[in-house]
Amino acid sequence: MGLENASFSKTEYDRRIAQTRSAMMQAGIEVLFVTDPSNQAWLTGYDGWSFYVHQGVILPLEGDPLWWGRIQDANGALRTVWMDDDHVLGYADRYIQSTTCHPMEDLASHLEARGYSTSRIGVEMENYYYSAKAHEVLFSELPNAVPVDATALVNWQRGVKSEEELVFIRKAAAISDKIIRIALDKAEPGMRKNELVADISHAGITGVGDDWGDYPAIVPLTPSGRDATAPHLTWNGNQMRTGEITFFELSGCYRRYHAPLCRSVFLGKPPQSMVDASIALTEGLEAGLEAARAGNRACDIANALNNALNKVGIDRGGRCGYPIGLSYPPDWGERTLSLRPTDETVLLPGMTFHFMPGLWLDDWGLETTETILITEAGPAQALCNVERKLFIKD
Repeated sequence: MGLENASFSKTEYDRRIAQTRSAMMQAGIEVLFVTDPSNQAWLTGYDGWSFYVHQGVILPLEGDPLWWGRIQDANGALRTVWMDDDHVLGYADRYIQSTTCHPMEDLASHLEARGYSTSRIGVEMENYYYSAKAHEVLFSELPNAVPVDATALVNWQRGVKSEEELVFIRKAAAISDKIIRIALDKAEPGMRKNELVADISHAGITGVGDDWGDYPAIVPLTPSGRDATAPHLTWNGNQMRTGEITFFELSGCYRRYHAPLCRSVFLGKPPQSMVDASIALTEGLEAGLEAARAGNRACDIANALNNALNKVGIDRGGRCGYPIGLSYPPDWGERTLSLRPTDETVLLPGMTFHFMPGLWLDDWGLETTETILITEAGPAQALCNVERKLFIKD
């Protein structure tokens, strides 16, 4: 494929590679093996639903990265990565779900052929896509190599978004606006939850104008009533009912970039305690946005939120946000810093977060959130444009 069809410029990919190599050298890593599909895509552009088998990116300290995976998926790499075709490596199908051989044997042979059999090899040990078996086989095949834990090494390089990336995130935010409004408009007593999610999904994939929608890394989360006390339930075929709250945790997705957004709707007349909590949550969200300034810390956002909630007797605690951007299932977060009282990471211009102060109480749950951008000066910018409140439909 090459750069003529790549999602980003060569300058952008060069920036990413240089940042990652600098982090590798600081960690004493001579060659990095990246399995997280988000990190693979960020470094090479690879995009395919093949992360259920072993695959990854080999990044040495010099030269272009190599994509390695199942031979039938190598064709997908040839269509999506920016490197030349000879930087795509495929292993035979006999390795797939075999009890007599393992794909890491093939990877080890490539690393050995390139002179890395005694090197310090970085691997993402705390990662959904790198198994204990993979680690065992890889380093049993390379007994003189030294494994180095490179968990989140690439993730941290992704924190500050380039202008090219922000274009994609803003497109995702426009799709998020659209699907949240559709969810709120169509929510009514008697509406089956699966039919509502079908409408949301159709709108998200249709996109906005010429900006088509990609599949989000998390499916629509749409619990109602007592189910809304749990933050990560999906949907069922039940009808929505008067007297229940439903929150919608959704994200538009454009070329794998996300902009999560949550809003809540009550069908009927809500209890005053719920209305009061919603008002306090909005005030806390806006206080957090004011604190989300370049040079401040992640904890400053969380503390601003918690101070506003504490004034009305809500002790929320916990984490209230995380970095977002490019991602694949099962999560749209970047898994680095957290917006919580103990995280003193300094905020930098270009960072993007899902500021996510949900409330999950004994009888109901409520979510009002924003995707935010840390700017050069002043408070953070919210990238979506849906009113911050509890929506009530009598």
